[in-house]
Amino acid sequence: MAWQYCYNGKKSQSMSVGEMKHFHAGRVMHPNKLYSGQKCPLKCKTMEHKILSAPLASFTDLLLDAVCMVDVEGRFVFVSAACERIFGYTQQEMIGMQMIDLVAPADRARTLAAARAIMDGHAQTHFENRYLRKDGRLAHIMWSARWSAPHQLRVAVARDVSALKQAQAKQAALYAISEATHAAGDMPALLQRILHIIGEHLPVRSLTLQLQDEHGMQTPITCHAAGSAPQAAPPLAGLLCDEVLRCGRTVLLQTGKLAGLPEALQQAASGLAADWLAVPLYSSRGSIGVLAWQSGQDGVMSTEQDQDLLQFVAKQLATAIERQQLHTQMQFMAMHDELTRLPNRRLFHDRLYTAFARAHRQQGRLSLLFLDLNGFKRVNDRHGHACGDLLLQAVAARLRDCIRETDTLARMGGDEFVILLENNAMPADIALIEQKIHAALAMPLHLGNGDVLQTAVSIGAAHYPDDADSMQMLLRHADRAMYLSKSRQDASA
Repeated sequence: MAWQYCYNGKKSQSMSVGEMKHFHAGRVMHPNKLYSGQKCPLKCKTMEHKILSAPLASFTDLLLDAVCMVDVEGRFVFVSAACERIFGYTQQEMIGMQMIDLVAPADRARTLAAARAIMDGHAQTHFENRYLRKDGRLAHIMWSARWSAPHQLRVAVARDVSALKQAQAKQAALYAISEATHAAGDMPALLQRILHIIGEHLPVRSLTLQLQDEHGMQTPITCHAAGSAPQAAPPLAGLLCDEVLRCGRTVLLQTGKLAGLPEALQQAASGLAADWLAVPLYSSRGSIGVLAWQSGQDGVMSTEQDQDLLQFVAKQLATAIERQQLHTQMQFMAMHDELTRLPNRRLFHDRLYTAFARAHRQQGRLSLLFLDLNGFKRVNDRHGHACGDLLLQAVAARLRDCIRETDTLARMGGDEFVILLENNAMPADIALIEQKIHAALAMPLHLGNGDVLQTAVSIGAAHYPDDADSMQMLLRHADRAMYLSKSRQDASA
């Protein structure tokens, strides 16, 4: 019986089992030609006889790649042993099956188009598509195939490139997450980009992120593949994230596989249509949150490859979040006082410059209040510096309650504070704020160590444009007014 063979994507001539030929360097050669024109020795004749008498399948079964033959109706008529390793079906199970039934639904149209092109005489090399294995997992296959007209068969060699595709997906995700971290302005925007990255490799309906820090749990947010704005997480996602944070491990929700989960989570997951997979996020500081993925295909079970890729994405996301949080923390530390968490001298001067330029441009008004605690040195000397730090924190909290959110309260250093007031406040209005501050600080201050102290403050005010027409002069005027107020109080004391 004659067959049309394909080797390295090149067509060989028709050959029968009764004709002795060898594969060598991608070509089909007679045994005598292997000896550069010399006559084949007796040993070669013996080997020729053994090869001729061996069945074709005994050679194809030695290949790591799969060899398949498909008839005009699209049914497998021959498969080599490697097919069981690649597709999960035995050779007996695959014979007679429709090839297209094994192809992933999303790839069927272009696979049929490629099959028609092959049957029209156009050989295909390096054609890639995905197949559904017997166990439900996806296998990425690279094909080389051609048509044997005399035998009305498509003859193909299939190579499993799933591991390569998985590595490429991880590498692409790594680069994309790194770029997203730098491009995204906030966490919802970053989550939306991560959803898009995962959606390029997995069917995804929604993605939920819940973070925790030293201040406690943050509200979880959910992004949907439909493109809607990030929103509050659904109850099921919130319960799933809570369970992952509690147990510290990955949790998979699948229909009929909810045993062992908390009762509230089982009830929320009743009637589950699509899989949910939640992965903990870990950084060098420990657990920082949870990433939960909802499959985009109802009734399709998530595979090990899906879980592996999502866990890889979660690991990279945790690193990116930690880096982003560290960057945010460093920016905050550069512009804020470490003890009181108030804006520091640098940030205050930046805001004053902007406010002064705006007031000058709009012919508006602004005021400065310089504040200095009275007798603060005695507190440090009598109660210690730790108590003095607690007093500064308590004073900062009281001062913050005396002003509006649009005003700026900053610590200039030591026991000195400054308040920037905008929105065209008149001197009479500023005087009322000064009275409010004096009254607030006259009340006993309960410190964190159990001590109760009272303090007073000296305040100096300066108004633009009444007292100065430049920023430097305004600062100098407020400073002089504060020291004048302090000297008066010291004299009266």
